[in-house]
Amino acid sequence: MADLDVQIADGIATLTMNRPEARNALSMAMREELTDSLHRIERDDSVRCVVLTGSGDHFMAGGDVKGMGDSIKKNPDDIHREFMLRIHELHPIMFAMRRMAKPVIASCRGAAAGAGVSMALACDLIIASDDAFFTLAYCHIGTSPDGSASFHLPRAVGIKKAMEIALLGDRFDAESARAMGMINFVVPGDQLEHETSKLAQRLASGPTHVYGNTKALLYRSMESEFEAQLQAEAESFAECASREDFREGVTAFIEKRKPNFTGR
Repeated sequence: MADLDVQIADGIATLTMNRPEARNALSMAMREELTDSLHRIERDDSVRCVVLTGSGDHFMAGGDVKGMGDSIKKNPDDIHREFMLRIHELHPIMFAMRRMAKPVIASCRGAAAGAGVSMALACDLIIASDDAFFTLAYCHIGTSPDGSASFHLPRAVGIKKAMEIALLGDRFDAESARAMGMINFVVPGDQLEHETSKLAQRLASGPTHVYGNTKALLYRSMESEFEAQLQAEAESFAECASREDFREGVTAFIEKRKPNFTGR
């Protein structure tokens, strides 16, 4: 059984982390499968939205800590080399989700711990069931965060709250995560799949190319100077205006009807 299940239908690619017996802890095989799948999806124009979720009762309970048991028996230099390689093998996943010119949704139930929090934060939107819970947790095994958590978390919740979450490693529920700006939506547990599907379908029927440009603008705004950001906005708007979806959007507005976007 593969550690990642990939289903594509109606313009939506659903990537399900598939190790329910281990709360979908991130194995090396899962890293490789996520990287390969995201790179394929990125180039697949038929896919207009991506959903990342976990099988069973949990999103993802971090790295495979049990699997680290043999690694820590090595000498310090070998441990350092091994974990540098492990962490760098995680980076293409984060790059792919951020770079991808289509929306990426994390759909979370149960535990999102350690790298599970990192993975969710690297997505563009997060929807969670009301029984989901989150903990950055790295401090509890004596290490610092990875998987881009130290980049995304302070930008989502502010530096002081990020310090609290990272240094204390406390567990908090979905409503608390939403209140602090860490996630977008909280829904009843029995409605998570339905509400995730509704959100994904809404995005998949939208102006996909525009979403890609908007993602790029918003992410670069966190490092851009004001003048450079305005120039990027102008270039993006003009580029979008030359495409079919802009013509359709303007025409639909004039004709007082709902636009039929094709993503082109």
